[in-house]
Amino acid sequence: MKVFESLQQVQAWVGQAELLGEWLPVTQAHINQFAQATGDEQWIHVDEERARSGPFGTPIAHGFLTLSLLPKLCASAFQIQGVRLGVNYGLNKVRFTAPVPVNSRLRARLLLKACDPIEGDGMQLTWLTTVEREGAEKPVCVAESLTRWYA
Repeated sequence: MKVFESLQQVQAWVGQAELLGEWLPVTQAHINQFAQATGDEQWIHVDEERARSGPFGTPIAHGFLTLSLLPKLCASAFQIQGVRLGVNYGLNKVRFTAPVPVNSRLRARLLLKACDPIEGDGMQLTWLTTVEREGAEKPVCVAESLTRWYA
């Protein structure tokens, strides 16, 4: 985990080395809870028996479940000290490039593209965020994500 001592130190990291989060398992329980919370209970996600005969041979996670895991996946990659608040600001572009079979392990690979001052003593960070699946050559999600941090 990369620890930044201040927002100014983060600003100096633009274009530097990628940050890498820890692996996070995605279980059937996660998928079922997400389906129940969102009302997206399509069989490819929640019907384990039917999904075994489907195109992936197993249930797969919702793309939006993968996306909703970004805060947790990123939290294990870096920490900023001396901030009072960090919020998700949005996404510029998102692509779900491969499925996430049940019991996969995911992690985030982050490249800081920009760090811009904002009102309220803060910075807006623009990240190229790639979500990788353990053992897969292709990422499962690529997004340009925006976060705002306030000192």
